[in-house]
Amino acid sequence: MTDRYSRQTLFSPIGTAGQNQLAKAHVLIVGAGALGSSNAEMLTRAGVGTLTLIDRDYVESSNLHRQQLYTEADALNQMPKTVAAKEHLQLINGDTDIRAYILDAKASNLEPLLDASVDLMIDATDNFDIRFIMNDLSAKYEIPWLFGACAGSYGMAYMVRPWEGPCLNCLLSSIPSSVMTCESDGVIAPVVQQTTLLQSVEAMKWLSGNRTVVEDKLVIYDVWRGDHQRLGVQRAKVKECSTCGDTPVYPYLIAEENTKTAVLCGRETVQIRPDHQRSFDLTHMAAKLQPYGKIKRNPYLVSCELNEHRLAIFQDGRVLVHGTKDIEQARGLYEAYVL
Repeated sequence: MTDRYSRQTLFSPIGTAGQNQLAKAHVLIVGAGALGSSNAEMLTRAGVGTLTLIDRDYVESSNLHRQQLYTEADALNQMPKTVAAKEHLQLINGDTDIRAYILDAKASNLEPLLDASVDLMIDATDNFDIRFIMNDLSAKYEIPWLFGACAGSYGMAYMVRPWEGPCLNCLLSSIPSSVMTCESDGVIAPVVQQTTLLQSVEAMKWLSGNRTVVEDKLVIYDVWRGDHQRLGVQRAKVKECSTCGDTPVYPYLIAEENTKTAVLCGRETVQIRPDHQRSFDLTHMAAKLQPYGKIKRNPYLVSCELNEHRLAIFQDGRVLVHGTKDIEQARGLYEAYVL
């Protein structure tokens, strides 16, 4: 399709030269939920050459109101988000190299994926531990990353370039805490699209060579009320910062493993990660759980309905315990049915 990008190249800041740069670009997206899948679709349609997608979760029906890349079939089949995303994205643009990883993002498995070809990272998580790891990786390898967050009708976005401006550690005092994490009042789809818009347009500027016009302010907005702010944050940079200061130590790359058990933000779900490297034989696990409840299985995970709870067991050893936020209760179910 020789005219595939004709309307995009007619836009003079991109043109043919910028389009060629997009075709050579490599973007790593951490999280394939609402922000991740929307950014991935936008950049795939724009002709970005390589996308690496990382996510630990699978598609559920509660995702479908805001995660527009996925379908009811994906939710019914409990497809891992990166697998479903790759399948749909390749149907949109077969020229984009989509690399899908079903991973619980952490320093030990993110850092090896940052080969010399990665030009940009996009934050599509709801987890500040992962964001701090991305922040350290950005500073260490001088790869920019696009921070993005949304909850309720609020959202924010900012391109972090720690070698010339404040990093996430520096910015924390400037970000209103009320919109930093998932909120009990949920999220509406338009704020996801607004956050995606702000992230993806900055990505396209950076990747097409238009780096002098990249937004250098923190953008905060409320799509319901129509409020919009652009905050200058360059003065927030801290000389003593352990990530981007004069003597960086990258604390989130050298810290010990994070807690093995975590409550997933905004959900009645606890993730349990084994204390040591292991993998599950899904055929054996399905047979083991068969007496206890309804089993569903695909090549990537097996799930079992246990009355009020549901277990989702991944091949890499992780288990999601649905139906509780109580870590001790989740551990009890894990030990009773999985170990």
